[in-house]
Amino acid sequence: MQHRFIIFFLLVISAATKIYGQKEIDIISYINTYKDIAIKEMKRTGVPASIKLAQGIHETEAGRSDLVMQSKNHFGIKCKATWAGNKVYHDDDSRGECFRSYENPEDSYIDHSDFLRNSPRYSFLFELDPTDYEGWAYGLKKAGYATNIKYSLILINLIKTYNLQDYSLIALGKMKASDHQLAFNKKLVPVVIPVDETKATMEVPEPVNPVSYPAGVFTINNTKVVYAAANTPWLVLAEQYDIPLSRLWDFNDLEKDDDMLQKAQLIYLQRKRKVGNFESHQVKSGENLYDISQSEGIRYESLLAFNYLNGDLQPASGELLNLLNAAASRPLLTTEKKNKTYASTSPQKGVIQVKSPVSKIQPATDIISPEYTTHLVSTTETLYSISKKYGVELEKIMKWNRLDSIDVKIGQSLIIYKNN
Repeated sequence: MQHRFIIFFLLVISAATKIYGQKEIDIISYINTYKDIAIKEMKRTGVPASIKLAQGIHETEAGRSDLVMQSKNHFGIKCKATWAGNKVYHDDDSRGECFRSYENPEDSYIDHSDFLRNSPRYSFLFELDPTDYEGWAYGLKKAGYATNIKYSLILINLIKTYNLQDYSLIALGKMKASDHQLAFNKKLVPVVIPVDETKATMEVPEPVNPVSYPAGVFTINNTKVVYAAANTPWLVLAEQYDIPLSRLWDFNDLEKDDDMLQKAQLIYLQRKRKVGNFESHQVKSGENLYDISQSEGIRYESLLAFNYLNGDLQPASGELLNLLNAAASRPLLTTEKKNKTYASTSPQKGVIQVKSPVSKIQPATDIISPEYTTHLVSTTETLYSISKKYGVELEKIMKWNRLDSIDVKIGQSLIIYKNN
């Protein structure tokens, strides 16, 4: 008896390791992405939403497995003799096994429901109470759905840990969606503080750009875009909209990014336009150049080139940035606005005089003068030829523009300081 208890305990530990080996944020994102499909499928066929989500999380490694990336197959269903649809080949129990492939994730969810509903060996499951997820988990293993001896335990732990049973109750009409809480790891559950208490302890800043974007895909500057929530994994977006991850980053002017979005933001599903939809954009407080390029649907490099800027220069709030063509001059920068003294009018001559700030501290020799020009790299130019043109050291140009190498691109904007 003691021996059996030890074996069971080890299975529990192993299953827990399997579950938490996946990133919790990936699991949460997977649930949020596919819960509505699971609920709809339970209403259609009777397959518990809790079981469907738990299987999907486990079989796809929370949407990140090689198989799901290749085939959008969320439930590891193999081809078998009756399958006439698309196929992919993947190493599983044996090398190069045939798996079903789908056009989109919803097709996989639908096929999974039909697969269970129409197969005689799973028919006994539909005689169970639909809220009996443990019966379903053990029944799936008994019927031969998976060879992993811990399969039932893994599903049960996922359902308990992430409150997946709630989605079955929602599908049955026994719970309102508004009453559901994703009660998984308590440290990650958002705590709602009553408004009256927050007034006494903190000030809640207004959002920089309180724009309400529509749900789903819409367009900005004739370019398809979605508004994605913070902590959404990039891979989920890439899979959902069937776009290679590298291209999705490219569409959004990123060479690479973290695993997930650090803040809620616009995500473009096509390459942005070289020009904006409007003549100009007035810089708002707290906006950076990347925010502006996203909100206007214009390529980041175009925004910089039109306004003689580089990524290290922040235009001051209230300044107008050109979106259609090159500006007459560079906009005033935040640093210049902070250092600029206010003009005073002479009562005797009526002329405006600007007073320069006086500093008792002499600048060190390596402090750069604020007077500079902007140089746009042309076709045949190199960083070396540019340094010769302005009579400055190549290393200084690299330092001023924070360049990691001497490579420059055509149209790249470089800052060249005078009196260097």
